[in-house]
Amino acid sequence: MATITITNEPLCPEAITDGVKQDGNGAVVTFLGSTLDSTADRRVLYLEYEAYRPMADNQLARIADEISERWGITDVAISHRLGRLEIGDLSLVVAVASPHRREAFEASAYAIDRIKQIVPIWKKEFFEGGEVWVGSQEDECAKQSSEVAVGGS
Repeated sequence: MATITITNEPLCPEAITDGVKQDGNGAVVTFLGSTLDSTADRRVLYLEYEAYRPMADNQLARIADEISERWGITDVAISHRLGRLEIGDLSLVVAVASPHRREAFEASAYAIDRIKQIVPIWKKEFFEGGEVWVGSQEDECAKQSSEVAVGGS
């Protein structure tokens, strides 16, 4: 059974991981997303995460359903933190357990990619002298691809 959590409280990866462990699972993969201290050579002071909660909750549940449909894995936990996070704080924990390691790794990577693609959670990076809202990595890839196409390289 999938567990979806969006909270302003610190995340506890051990408890989240323990929630997906079952006797029939020989593999447990846990991904920890933590805040970085720099972006593009700018020192980050802290981050703030915001979400459109009803949709974010639904989209995280959708990702767990997609994992169940694709790999038959139901032992999934996705926890995302909102609010102000200091450098090094955990913003995301994804734990996936399955009978075999390949499926657990694949499903975990899939969940992380899908979160970036479809879940309405945004972060704002605060630097010395300013701040900036950060789009998803997919947005950045699309932007870079279009710049390459326009630049003709």
